[in-house]
Amino acid sequence: MVRCSKSWGVCHVGRSRERALVPSVNALEVEGVDFAYGPLQVLFDVSITVAEGESVGLLGTNGAGKSTLLGTISGLLRPTRGVVRLFGEDISRLEPHERVGRGLMQIAGGRAIFPSLSVADNIRLGAYGQLGDKQLLGSRMEEALSVFPQLESRLDQLAGTLSGGEQQMIALSRALVSGAKVLLVDEVSLGLAPVVMAEVMKMVGELARRGVTLLLVEQSLNVCLSLADRAYFMERGSIRFEGATADLLERSDLVRAVFFGAGDDGIRT
Repeated sequence: MVRCSKSWGVCHVGRSRERALVPSVNALEVEGVDFAYGPLQVLFDVSITVAEGESVGLLGTNGAGKSTLLGTISGLLRPTRGVVRLFGEDISRLEPHERVGRGLMQIAGGRAIFPSLSVADNIRLGAYGQLGDKQLLGSRMEEALSVFPQLESRLDQLAGTLSGGEQQMIALSRALVSGAKVLLVDEVSLGLAPVVMAEVMKMVGELARRGVTLLLVEQSLNVCLSLADRAYFMERGSIRFEGATADLLERSDLVRAVFFGAGDDGIRT
């Protein structure tokens, strides 16, 4: 089923809900997080939750603080205040690789690959801590290729020679091979042609159907509406909206900000 907003020209494909509508466990909790680059404060008392098996969108204009928030969750940035929890465990002081070991992985926006390595080696790097376990690596590779079958015939090809959409699939496959339970995806649609973006979105939807918990940072309202159950909207480092993605269409002020970049200061944060 496709639903459209006539006033904004937004369409999205309704997804079947194979999991429970109200998951009982929070996979990810961010509580009262502040962050500053030196004297410049970027995040202000940010709190979000993502239930196990849920797909949540994080929208906002360029400079709103979306990527900075992902960095504090993944451990690349240390908040000046607040707590990050993964399945109830406080991971605020853990290093990024320790968070990966607990099932949390961030996928950077754009083409997050090693272009001079083969497709197979790019994917295997997701399980760098278990490369000696051939059986585990083999089963995870098989699972990743079942989600992204287009890559199976390209395993020996250099990753840098693939299309932008295929490179995004490599990055997502690497996350699957890592055994990640929670994926932080930073603008999966970045730089992709519409037809390619539709294919990548289909694959991300397949990850969700397989029970992977997703926090999707996006500037595209279309992508967010298609993939996410709920959404948060950030503006100037604070959460301004939380609710069902469909409810965003009723907020003309927020939709206008997404489409026309209101408040855009030109800084990607």
